[in-house]
Amino acid sequence: MVSDPTRLTAAALAEALVAGELSAVEATQAHLDRIAAVDDDVHAFLQVDAEGALAAARDIDEQRAAGAPLGPLAGVPIAVKDVVATKGLTTTAGSKILEGWVPPYDATLVTRLRAAGLPILGKTNMDEFAMGSSTEHSAYGPTHNPWSLDRIPGGSGGGSAAAVAAYEAPLAIGTDTGGSIRQPASVTGTVGVKPTYGGVSRYGLIALASSLDQAGPCTRSVLDAALLQTVIGGHDPMDSTSINAPVPPVVEAARRGDVSGMRIGVIKEISGEGFAPQVRARFTESLALLEKAGAEIVEVSCPSFEKGLAAYYLILPSEASSNLAKFDAMRYGLRVAPKGVESPSAEQVMAATRDAGFGDEVKRRIILGTYALSSGYYDAYYGQAQKVRTLIARDFAAAFEQADVLVTPTAPTVAFKLGEKLDDPMAMYLNDVATIPANLAGVPGLSLPNGLAEDGLPSGFQVLAPIQADDRLYNVGAALERLLEEQWGGPLLAQAPSLDVKEGVR
Repeated sequence: MVSDPTRLTAAALAEALVAGELSAVEATQAHLDRIAAVDDDVHAFLQVDAEGALAAARDIDEQRAAGAPLGPLAGVPIAVKDVVATKGLTTTAGSKILEGWVPPYDATLVTRLRAAGLPILGKTNMDEFAMGSSTEHSAYGPTHNPWSLDRIPGGSGGGSAAAVAAYEAPLAIGTDTGGSIRQPASVTGTVGVKPTYGGVSRYGLIALASSLDQAGPCTRSVLDAALLQTVIGGHDPMDSTSINAPVPPVVEAARRGDVSGMRIGVIKEISGEGFAPQVRARFTESLALLEKAGAEIVEVSCPSFEKGLAAYYLILPSEASSNLAKFDAMRYGLRVAPKGVESPSAEQVMAATRDAGFGDEVKRRIILGTYALSSGYYDAYYGQAQKVRTLIARDFAAAFEQADVLVTPTAPTVAFKLGEKLDDPMAMYLNDVATIPANLAGVPGLSLPNGLAEDGLPSGFQVLAPIQADDRLYNVGAALERLLEEQWGGPLLAQAPSLDVKEGVR
């Protein structure tokens, strides 16, 4: 029998369920117990749905006992980022303006999770409307990094990454607009994947920037991420940007993990200056392992990537200002009456509500985006940013003619301390310098842990592939994961501090 289901990967947990070594109810209860034990310190969850998760688990156990055909992850519990609509469960996007809102429908990816038999443990914390790199911009308080509780877990999906890293959930759903799955994975020692844009339906995701947003897996292994992408991916007629094509063979690639003969491109513009010395050292060591395994390492140049950060922080705020206009105090969500006004107009109520309901970072980006879209400035700012976006896509296309995949460090530093960059937006934005180009071009990206850097904290290795070639991510990721674990004697998370709820998380 399994002594501690929370320490198993999703794939191993699924095998134990099929073998009858434990039930879905036992697996789900073990994770609920873990949440109860550590989440007061981690604060990965905004809402835990114990009743719903156990009911779903009982249903899976009954189906399994009856011999019904089940999916490969049936009975494996999962956490879902609070930006994804879940019928009957509060969905706030980390904002006071949506406090208490319960969607009357499920997002497509949630529908697919339920159909595949994954009990939903609850909703995870996030930067408000996915705006941030540290989960400090949540209206409900920050999430803490399980490696060190005084550190950030990344953002905007720090709650999902922290839940997986703290063994509160074997799987989680994140969303990635400029690195919000991959950067949290990097600083928490987990695996995070942004699929090809359109590879996972956006129907039911509360939009930040519609041309950039993409949901994807947060896990503890490359194979787990592949299994989860297969569940949530695929065409959805409810999403006009959904790719009408099958999910690439990601599970087969993750099981193969063979880089012999592959050309791996190191992006010259995203690997040196601005990256912490030990982050660069771990990156160089990972390249050496891949080369030893038979890959050819080549250098490629993507000169437009240097302008990616500036372009992103014009395109994203512009789309955000448009998407968030619907929070007007008239249809749903928070409504605040302006003080001292006897018969306020709709505009006054709207202004008072948005002032009270939105946090500082959301207001900052709305103002920036509205300015960039305004008459007289549209061509100078938003229009120019879209031209840079085209150049970045061209750089990717040229680079993929020279290499099968491209690689970079995922984030320039390890997890920084809570509050350290909260008053310096530019310093915070620079955390996404390596991840943003993938969103601007729509290509898929994967981050996996590649060792310990400064202060004994994890760093991440990013793999990028051409559009709809997500399987290449998993092939390279699985190969490097295996090589690193042979070197470490097991997963990186096993090197985290031993559990003491009040001092560390493990």
